[in-house]
Amino acid sequence: MPLDLAALGWTPRLAEAFAHFAGEGLVPARVALEHTHIYRVFAEPGEWLARVSGRLRHRASARTDFPAVGDWVAVEPAMPGSEARIHAILPRFSRFSRRAAGDPTVEQIVAANIDTVFLVSGLDGDFNPRRIERYLVVAWESGATPVIVLNKSDLVDDVASIVEEVRSLAPGVNVYPVSCRQPETLEVLRASLGFGKTGALLGSSGVGKSSIVNQLVGHDMLPTGEVRISDSRGRHVSTARQLVMLRDEGILIDTPGMRELQLWETPERLAGTFADIEEAAVGCKFRDCRHQAEPGCAVRAAVEAGAIPASRLESFHKLAEEQAYQTRQQDERALLEQKRLGRIGSKALRKHLKDKGKT
Repeated sequence: MPLDLAALGWTPRLAEAFAHFAGEGLVPARVALEHTHIYRVFAEPGEWLARVSGRLRHRASARTDFPAVGDWVAVEPAMPGSEARIHAILPRFSRFSRRAAGDPTVEQIVAANIDTVFLVSGLDGDFNPRRIERYLVVAWESGATPVIVLNKSDLVDDVASIVEEVRSLAPGVNVYPVSCRQPETLEVLRASLGFGKTGALLGSSGVGKSSIVNQLVGHDMLPTGEVRISDSRGRHVSTARQLVMLRDEGILIDTPGMRELQLWETPERLAGTFADIEEAAVGCKFRDCRHQAEPGCAVRAAVEAGAIPASRLESFHKLAEEQAYQTRQQDERALLEQKRLGRIGSKALRKHLKDKGKT
């Protein structure tokens, strides 16, 4: 079935980036689903299964050089009985990344080319303001606009006080309490998108991301699972990132629940998440104050006066330390890679001189 590229998020900027591929017989497509070594892409002629070309695979030097859900790609159309071939990835205007599990030097792109990041948290026993702060740090770094979604609002009596608490953590960020049992409350999410706009749902297992998608689509498109009563945690029912079209009302990317969200390259974004601490820090005696044991620290004074919660400053320190550790790990990896390339270059030079001496 033919698809409308504009409804998928195609823009003049993307058309300009794709222009030099048009003469090669390639067509633009968007990655809708990612499996091991194979992708489902949406193109104007319809849906195809696709694999990366040998040339693209050979040129890839990192995990981020391969397509991710939400990417726009240049594709060789699928012929009857065969798969399409992805030859190039168009420049990403935003991407939500995290540190790959088990490796502090590898970036994993969760979703690309997102306009709005819906950070979903469940208002049940697993509600955690500190986790929201962590997601906000990465959301600001992505280049997309963060929106905080407090799902399962029907489970609490005083929703307003929780909304105010979360708004105090995220000044200027929209905070929406919603419930899949009250579908009308989800209309604010639909209004946050619009024709050709892409939103990504991110959050822990059991917060109800797939249920939200199903409500917005209008039928049970994605599987959902039960949540354990003991800790309000759910199973990873969504096993892959998936792009879903909402007719002419935008696009949603559903993602598997994350057991952990490790930071990736967030040098300036702590300020966006902890604006209250940055504002108080203007009054610190030292410009490089770390708000720990330095004299004349205005931030610690604000904590002692009750203007900033102590848990808020504790979270700031924890994320800052994690950020510093991540930076050190990446610097060490880059240095090792530089030494490796230097050894290869030296070996090649010695061989060249030796071969030249024989002639």
